[in-house]
Amino acid sequence: MLKDLRIFDNLGTPQYFFELFNSLKSNEETICTKRDLEQLFYNRNINGRSVFDGCLDLALTIGLLTINEIGIVSLNRVFADFLFSEKQMCDRFVEHLFLILRDDDDFQNIFSSKNISYDIIYHSIQITYSAFGLKYANFKQLLIDFDVIKIHPTVEIKKFIINSRYKKLFDKTILPEIKKRKVGIEEFQITLEQKQIYGEEAEKFVLRFEFNRLNGNKQIDWVAEYSVNDGYDIASFNAEESITNDRFIEVKSFSGQPYFFWSRNEIDIARIKKKEYYLYLVDRDKINDIEYIPTIIQNPYTEVLMNETLWEQRIEKIRFSLKM
Repeated sequence: MLKDLRIFDNLGTPQYFFELFNSLKSNEETICTKRDLEQLFYNRNINGRSVFDGCLDLALTIGLLTINEIGIVSLNRVFADFLFSEKQMCDRFVEHLFLILRDDDDFQNIFSSKNISYDIIYHSIQITYSAFGLKYANFKQLLIDFDVIKIHPTVEIKKFIINSRYKKLFDKTILPEIKKRKVGIEEFQITLEQKQIYGEEAEKFVLRFEFNRLNGNKQIDWVAEYSVNDGYDIASFNAEESITNDRFIEVKSFSGQPYFFWSRNEIDIARIKKKEYYLYLVDRDKINDIEYIPTIIQNPYTEVLMNETLWEQRIEKIRFSLKM
């Protein structure tokens, strides 16, 4: 779907679509063809644009406009009720866009776990510049024009942040697809799927635990909901008085005797953050007990990795690389 739209320079702006849709709504009795609508914007300048080559195609592709067998264009009647203001139109447009595109392979590749991360400073979802590349520059510009994505406040970080206004929509439409693909299509087997379920249950338990520990007075970020590369799952606080995040929690789920697997990346982050890094070991068999407290290990790089007296280490896999 997005692939077919790559040939266009401009996919539209809020003012363009607001004027287009209202024109069709106000002139329901008038017969309009695609050419008639193109003429409506001929030699115009809207939001700094004078070329509108892909706008109608996008609206037709995502079903906001329909065209019959003799070429008459009509406005989607459901959408017609959301044209009282440009802001209302934008919100509805973006919601419809995401719902239609969420099954598109190219859309899923843009909004994939490798491109998505979470900024704990600005409490926002991030997406890398490179997610769009040159191929989807027109789609990137559409999202910028509709204020879905913004340049990161820290210009040195080559990422966009997703407007908090659209976070709930993101969580409802895009996040489930990211989670589904996190495991990997080839490995999407029952056992791995179950591990993912266990992991999410444990993380949600720790989120509640931290919320209660801090008396509901701090915003705790579930980083792992969006990103798998940060080396920790939850960014929390040591105390209510903490100004910035100073408790970075990696959550591990187990049943029976406490055990966990620790990735190279997680170990590296634990080494860097030292006493600000915590392991929370959550017993799945006790997770529903009201009084249950998980096993909490501060500075596990020292307390676990360097403590062979208390913790037994066993290598499950070894990576071999051919020497050059």
